[in-house]
Amino acid sequence: MRHTDRLRSHNRRYENGGSVEADAKSELDRLMSVLFGAFTNVGGIRPNLTAVRDVFIPQGMIIKNVGGETRVYDLDAFITPREKILTDGTLTEFSEWEVAERTEIFGSIAHRFSAYGKSGYRNGEWFEGSGHKTTQFIRTPGGWKAISLAWDDL
Repeated sequence: MRHTDRLRSHNRRYENGGSVEADAKSELDRLMSVLFGAFTNVGGIRPNLTAVRDVFIPQGMIIKNVGGETRVYDLDAFITPREKILTDGTLTEFSEWEVAERTEIFGSIAHRFSAYGKSGYRNGEWFEGSGHKTTQFIRTPGGWKAISLAWDDL
């Protein structure tokens, strides 16, 4: 069997809601919900940034690619400043949410492209925003985990 035939056969197994893909998609949906929810501090809810570590492998990478500036973070470098501003009054009533997504799953690797919205008070001033995220996942012995995420705000 040629490589292209094997790839077509493999892809057919994952098309149209095959149970393996459906299970993986449900788990990826859950992980993204946990990830977006980790930053919420609306109505006195305390943000749960520990959840970011639960979603990612320990070596995970998060990349900000906004306004012509690229910044690459490991998990600690990403979480620490966000935890501060979400708990010290700098960023209040904040939430972000996925508004659209496209997920592709190929065996034990997956990719998700998300459009998202966000809103809250920054230094007492209301703001709203939106952007795009791209997240890559791998299936580990312990389940699906994110390995990297990059985002761009609009």
